[in-house]
Amino acid sequence: MTETIINLETVNPIEFFGVNNGKLDILKKKFPLLKILSRGTQLKLSGSPEQVENAREKIDLIINYLERNGHLSENYYEQILGGDDQEVIDNFAERHPNEVLVFGPNGKTVRARTANQKKLALAADKNDIVFAIGPAGTGKTYTAVALAVRALKNKAVKKIILTRPAVEAGESLGFLPGDLKEKIDPYLRPLYDALDDMIPADKLGYYMSTRVIEIAPLAYMRGRTLDNAFIILDEAQNATDLQIKMFLTRIGANAKAIITGDLTQIDLPKNQKSGLYKASRILKNIDGIAQIELDEEDVVRHKLVKAIIKAYDRDKDNDNHTHPNQ
Repeated sequence: MTETIINLETVNPIEFFGVNNGKLDILKKKFPLLKILSRGTQLKLSGSPEQVENAREKIDLIINYLERNGHLSENYYEQILGGDDQEVIDNFAERHPNEVLVFGPNGKTVRARTANQKKLALAADKNDIVFAIGPAGTGKTYTAVALAVRALKNKAVKKIILTRPAVEAGESLGFLPGDLKEKIDPYLRPLYDALDDMIPADKLGYYMSTRVIEIAPLAYMRGRTLDNAFIILDEAQNATDLQIKMFLTRIGANAKAIITGDLTQIDLPKNQKSGLYKASRILKNIDGIAQIELDEEDVVRHKLVKAIIKAYDRDKDNDNHTHPNQ
């Protein structure tokens, strides 16, 4: 007779045991010859050495999966427990860590869904600064936010800072109702929407109130040093040269930054040039800075968005040497 105690402190006990111990019941049915007891964040196995070792290997695989992803469906739970061949083990081991970026509320899976989104995830792992440039709908912002949330969940950083230049896109900021925050929030709404998909509402509210997650206009970054943070500058095509330089020089120790933008949708006044164009050009060959270009093949919105982007591309002026903002 062998006994072993497995510590579950690194995972959510409800995710491991299931609602009303539904997953624990599955575990007991899979190993009927074992005595399995749960107490708090510990699991005690008693039985023959072979049975205990077999169960231990499967449980370790479940714990490893939950540590990476946060959620495991009952179907996957059963597949892991019932799989004896190497193919099943490999399927749930960390073979493709950048494809599943994070699990959101109710087990929602956030993935790098296209080739260039996967390149963006890999580039963010290997570099401290990444430029992600491409048209609307290619998942630049969404993927970047998922990478930031993953870093926070994995305790690689202590906070997330999301920022955008508050530039008017054909509308007047001054005529919007409310105080300054209420006027600016519509510009930041896409960042809130992405976070809503990845973090439960109560936890997101806590993170926002304690400034673990901060969403602010780009102008608010001036004078700060951003340490131990994952920072995203979104809609960077609407930042001037000086603003992008200011942002990049805020980055402190143990920080990562992703700068996203679409050079075909510049909303700056005609007398101002986009700083993204210059930054992506002059910083391209610096070690530790990567640049990923996304295109219409990465569009994950409505199927017509891809056709719209292609139509506008065909209608561009023949002179490609002028600055995109001229």
